[in-house]
Amino acid sequence: MFVILPVPHEATTSYGKGTKNGPKAILDALTHVEEFDEELRVEIRPGVEYIVASRQLRVGGLQSAVASLLAEKKVPIILGGEHSLTPYAVKACQQRFPDLSVLQLDAHADLRDSYQGRKDSHACVLRRVLEICPAVQVGIRSFSKEEWDWANQTGQIKKIYPINGNIINNLSKNVYLTIDVDVFDPSIMPATGTPEPGGLLWKEVIALLQQVCREKNIVGFDIVELAPRKGDLASDFTAAKLAWKLMGLLKARKS
Repeated sequence: MFVILPVPHEATTSYGKGTKNGPKAILDALTHVEEFDEELRVEIRPGVEYIVASRQLRVGGLQSAVASLLAEKKVPIILGGEHSLTPYAVKACQQRFPDLSVLQLDAHADLRDSYQGRKDSHACVLRRVLEICPAVQVGIRSFSKEEWDWANQTGQIKKIYPINGNIINNLSKNVYLTIDVDVFDPSIMPATGTPEPGGLLWKEVIALLQQVCREKNIVGFDIVELAPRKGDLASDFTAAKLAWKLMGLLKARKS
């Protein structure tokens, strides 16, 4: 069973804002995504217990909500909101799956220890995750000097890969997946607060997700940092299609 948790958390955005509107935009777009996936040859909604949480969560309640779902053997799907929500979900997953690792798809390293006086900033999310469990990073194309030095000093730099790197072998059996939509090139995902040129394209990302879903056990995932823009339905739909495709991949593996 998939359980969608919308978390419109926005507290530390530092450039473009509007991530608090991301969950509603994705949920609205999901109502227009075709139920049949022609690549997977499966109908995703029929036969899948698909629940949208009846109320939007505050970030402080996310860890307990995810823990409850995992205890019921459900797969939490978290729609953000800014990226700083991820460690709450990761902590709950790691308590349930002690061998957990995280796969981050993102434009930014997010390895600062603090940013603008906050350790819970969206710019620190992977630093906080690494205090919980190991992580592999893909699509990264923006570092601060602090992040670059820290990644080299700790060896994390060896787990930051291009799309065709040795990704799978550095993930454990149980994986939590976090996707910042700015991993995509701005040409297909302009609606995000800190877009970076030179990003990944749709088919590259989907090919990686197909491999990860085939070889690992995805215990939950989040899609974050969509900042909807008036007149830009394509970005909303792309984020929704990504969530739908991931559900399809997980369902196809279990069928």
